[in-house]
Amino acid sequence: MEKTIDEKKQGNTLVLDQNDKNTKKLFIESYGCAMNFSDSEIVASILDEQGYNTTSKLEDADLVLVNTCSIRDKAEQTVRKRLEKYNAVKRTNPKMKVGVLGCMAERLKSKFLEEEKIVDLVVGPDAYKDLPNLLAEVEEGHDAINVVLSKDETYGDVSPVRLNSNGVTAFVSITRGCDNMCTFCVVPFTRGRERSRDPQSIIEEINDLWSKGYKEITLLGQNVDSYLWYGGGLKKDFSKASDIQKATAVDFSKLLQICAEAQPKMRIRFSTSNPQDMSLEVIKTMAKYKNICNHIHLPVQSGSDRILKAMNRLHTRKEYFTLIDNIKTIIPDCAISQDMIAGFPTETEEDHQDTLSLMEYVKYNFGYMFTYSERPGTLAERKLDDDIPEAVKSRRLKEIIELQLKHSELRTREHLGKTVEVLIERESKKSKEQWSGRTEKNLVAVFPKGNYKIGDFVNVKVTDCTKATLIGEAVGEAE
Repeated sequence: MEKTIDEKKQGNTLVLDQNDKNTKKLFIESYGCAMNFSDSEIVASILDEQGYNTTSKLEDADLVLVNTCSIRDKAEQTVRKRLEKYNAVKRTNPKMKVGVLGCMAERLKSKFLEEEKIVDLVVGPDAYKDLPNLLAEVEEGHDAINVVLSKDETYGDVSPVRLNSNGVTAFVSITRGCDNMCTFCVVPFTRGRERSRDPQSIIEEINDLWSKGYKEITLLGQNVDSYLWYGGGLKKDFSKASDIQKATAVDFSKLLQICAEAQPKMRIRFSTSNPQDMSLEVIKTMAKYKNICNHIHLPVQSGSDRILKAMNRLHTRKEYFTLIDNIKTIIPDCAISQDMIAGFPTETEEDHQDTLSLMEYVKYNFGYMFTYSERPGTLAERKLDDDIPEAVKSRRLKEIIELQLKHSELRTREHLGKTVEVLIERESKKSKEQWSGRTEKNLVAVFPKGNYKIGDFVNVKVTDCTKATLIGEAVGEAE
């Protein structure tokens, strides 16, 4: 069924223009990583075929779904509070059904039905195709649950509706699950083993997005660098359905090449990378193709070798530095961002100083920083005492954030006086007279609208900046 691209995101609530043939209303919220938002697009596509239109009004919904995150306790508590809100609305609309999707559903399983009486169905990340059957059970008055993890499911045959998009940028999922058993992380337990999607279906999705006016895609996976496809069946001309040839294997560097060549005018990003799995070939491929953005999100989590080992991160501080050096040598202008955890069990002041010194070495463009949150079922929860006082965690996190803000401002100011290519994504939040878009380094830039429109690539001369935003003047459309 054909759908428009006039979509909007209202907070975490995802809304698509209405299909006149549908009579039921779906309210769906997503929390956590980009993969969850991408999964919600898959869910909306499946339920569209079951007669559901999305709505931004909770009170109007026949079905309410919340796509959950388990990476930190705070994320789970946010979902609990949202369920309280749903419960209040359900008292006035008793026919409304409520379901929990995603990682929290997979972690708690049937326990969710016991703890949250409002919940009618619990669906894990690999069971979304079973939603029609589960909803039928709910309609018959039964609770429904499917949290079976799959070794094969990639949803490569589902065409997602673009709920979490402005008609310009979109997510394209390429892998699911993770085999890297970091001791702090629940992802291997909630999303299962790594499996890669057929590259031909990825290219077909990208080609379809380009035909609908999208200008940028982000290849998504818990660990994109582990992408590996042995299935063959690749087409020589990736923009057409012809010239089929067999391929013995496609790794992530090869996939990047295929995507870049399939749509040479489309920007390509990817997330997330694991330092232990990123190869030199990936970096070289990035350098070779202009449409692959010069930005790598490269989580390190800690600068201490001792803590890295306790986390089961299979790289050392020195190896991480070598990777950073290789990136800077091959792509001198590459932006690098990080994830960092403060207060992992047994972390000493010396370990913390190692993290700060690593940050000084790299000088990241931006980052995502958190205090350690013990997650049930992980090796760290089973084997290590959460022995760092919350006050110490908070102080260390504050020092990490302050240093990152310093580095972010330094990296942003490097653009002053330069001309950058910006993809216009939306109107500026602060001024209706300005456009807002991003550079290839994932920096936000704002500039006067002129005669440009959303979806245009524009060259912008940077005249000023804040710590995280470029301010400038358009000097013409980019080639």
